[in-house]
Amino acid sequence: MPLKKDSSIYVAGHAGLIGSAVARRLERDGYRGLVTRGRNQLDLQDGGRVAKFFDEVHPDYVVLAAGRVGGIIENQTFPADFMDENIAIQLNVLKAARKAGVRKLIFFGSSCMYPRECPQPMAEDALLSGKPEPTSLPYAISKLAGTYMCLAYNKQDQVTRFIPVIPNSAYGPHDNFDTKSSHVLSALMARFHQAKVSGAESVTLWGSGSPRREFIHADDIADACVHLLMQDNAEVELPLNLGVGADVSIKELAELIAGVVRYEGRLEWDLTKPDGAPHKLLDSARIQSLGWKPSIGLAAGLASTYQWYAAHQV
Repeated sequence: MPLKKDSSIYVAGHAGLIGSAVARRLERDGYRGLVTRGRNQLDLQDGGRVAKFFDEVHPDYVVLAAGRVGGIIENQTFPADFMDENIAIQLNVLKAARKAGVRKLIFFGSSCMYPRECPQPMAEDALLSGKPEPTSLPYAISKLAGTYMCLAYNKQDQVTRFIPVIPNSAYGPHDNFDTKSSHVLSALMARFHQAKVSGAESVTLWGSGSPRREFIHADDIADACVHLLMQDNAEVELPLNLGVGADVSIKELAELIAGVVRYEGRLEWDLTKPDGAPHKLLDSARIQSLGWKPSIGLAAGLASTYQWYAAHQV
């Protein structure tokens, strides 16, 4: 059964960065069967409630965008919580979806699953060829578990229903802009905005600014999700990378964001703080061979993201 306008599509985590982008895309394209539940309505860490939900709703498709995410500080401070919450959510949703016979499910892995020292750009068959970056290890381990659970279900059931994808650093509207728990792009945007408002003469940033990262807008990720849901016969033996094919250094990113925010103070670097992995650029040739390509450039994406952020400040 191909994806239809009245197909039942459950987007888990619809209030977050990627989930909200997927929901917007489905609504924009006229899909009438969108199903969402807030955290107060459905706790995905409660296996009994998740099983009951799938028994009652029986969604045709699932986009699993729910989970606990955060930057280096969060991973280092709450490693057990990161593993506990993400593994519980993944196990509950994947088991229930399998039992309910969903047509397809998209699961989000993370580029931090790749080895810290990995040939660039990183191809999917490089997974498990080395140790992930220690500062994000709890999240990486939980996402590796979910990714390979999807592949194991496909292999045992002999049908491709669970599609793990690996987006590189995502950004856009509805991102987490809390400077204590967010990822680098949104944290920089919030810090420069706050510095501009307060008139601060300088902002001190972690590390050297030399690591290179690839950033993909959440709307491009949503576009890839819809594209994959429509690929009725695509076989998936490995996860699929979702990237834009270009990266920037953290220093270059900081300067770009400062320009978008119009913060004119000094940028200073604290070399006593960790850099994280030196380089993370994905090889996205496999998903591009299925007919998908990103469309949002970094400059335009930063501008629209800051416009959203500034309009939603409380």
